[in-house]
Amino acid sequence: MSSLPDEQLDLRGTPCPINFVRTKLYLEKMAPGALLEVWLDPGEPIEQVPDSLTMEGYPIEGVEERDRYFALKVRRPHQHLHD
Repeated sequence: MSSLPDEQLDLRGTPCPINFVRTKLYLEKMAPGALLEVWLDPGEPIEQVPDSLTMEGYPIEGVEERDRYFALKVRRPHQHLHD
Protein backbone atom coordinates (compact mmCIF):
# COMPACT_ATOMS: atom_id res chain seq x y z
CA MET A 1 0.00 0.00 0.00
CA SER A 2 1.52 3.28 -1.10
CA SER A 3 0.39 6.43 0.65
CA LEU A 4 0.31 9.58 -1.44
CA PRO A 5 1.89 12.53 0.38
CA ASP A 6 -0.26 15.50 1.35
CA GLU A 7 2.66 17.85 0.64
CA GLN A 8 6.21 17.76 -0.74
CA LEU A 9 9.29 19.60 0.47
CA ASP A 10 12.36 19.81 -1.81
CA LEU A 11 15.50 20.12 0.32
CA ARG A 12 18.01 18.95 -2.27
CA GLY A 13 21.15 21.03 -1.91
CA THR A 14 20.31 21.97 1.69
CA PRO A 15 23.04 21.02 4.20
CA CYS A 16 22.66 19.32 7.59
CA PRO A 17 21.32 20.31 10.08
CA ILE A 18 19.32 22.97 8.18
CA ASN A 19 17.40 20.30 6.24
CA PHE A 20 16.27 18.65 9.51
CA VAL A 21 15.22 21.99 11.02
CA ARG A 22 13.24 22.95 7.90
CA THR A 23 11.55 19.54 7.81
CA LYS A 24 10.57 19.75 11.47
CA LEU A 25 9.21 23.30 11.14
CA TYR A 26 7.24 22.30 8.03
CA LEU A 27 5.74 19.28 9.79
CA GLU A 28 4.68 21.44 12.74
CA LYS A 29 2.56 23.57 10.37
CA MET A 30 0.83 20.56 8.80
CA ALA A 31 -2.44 19.02 9.96
CA PRO A 32 -2.18 16.14 12.45
CA GLY A 33 -1.89 12.85 10.56
CA ALA A 34 -0.72 14.51 7.33
CA LEU A 35 2.03 12.85 5.29
CA LEU A 36 5.03 14.85 4.06
CA GLU A 37 7.43 13.73 1.34
CA VAL A 38 10.87 15.31 1.75
CA TRP A 39 13.44 15.21 -1.04
CA LEU A 40 16.96 14.78 0.33
CA ASP A 41 20.42 14.38 -1.12
CA PRO A 42 22.35 11.10 -0.75
CA GLY A 43 25.03 10.83 1.91
CA GLU A 44 24.75 12.76 5.16
CA PRO A 45 21.23 14.18 4.59
CA ILE A 46 19.50 10.83 4.01
CA GLU A 47 21.58 9.24 6.79
CA GLN A 48 20.95 11.95 9.41
CA VAL A 49 17.49 13.45 8.81
CA PRO A 50 15.41 10.25 9.26
CA ASP A 51 17.22 9.40 12.52
CA SER A 52 16.78 12.93 13.84
CA LEU A 53 13.06 12.94 12.98
CA THR A 54 12.57 9.55 14.64
CA MET A 55 14.27 10.81 17.81
CA GLU A 56 11.84 13.76 17.80
CA GLY A 57 8.86 11.39 17.56
CA TYR A 58 7.99 11.72 13.87
CA PRO A 59 7.16 8.33 12.28
CA ILE A 60 9.07 7.55 9.08
CA GLU A 61 6.80 5.72 6.65
CA GLY A 62 9.29 5.01 3.90
CA VAL A 63 12.41 5.98 1.98
CA GLU A 64 12.55 5.66 -1.79
CA GLU A 65 15.71 6.06 -3.86
CA ARG A 66 15.07 8.15 -6.96
CA ASP A 67 17.27 9.70 -9.64
CA ARG A 68 20.13 11.34 -7.64
CA TYR A 69 18.01 11.95 -4.52
CA PHE A 70 15.89 10.21 -1.90
CA ALA A 71 12.19 10.69 -1.12
CA LEU A 72 11.51 10.38 2.61
CA LYS A 73 7.91 9.99 3.79
CA VAL A 74 7.25 11.22 7.33
CA ARG A 75 3.93 11.64 9.10
CA ARG A 76 2.82 14.47 11.38
CA PRO A 77 1.68 12.76 14.60
CA HIS A 78 -1.91 13.18 15.75
CA GLN A 79 -0.86 14.45 19.17
CA HIS A 80 1.38 17.45 19.79
CA LEU A 81 4.95 16.52 20.61
CA HIS A 82 6.66 17.80 23.74
CA ASP A 83 3.46 19.10 25.38
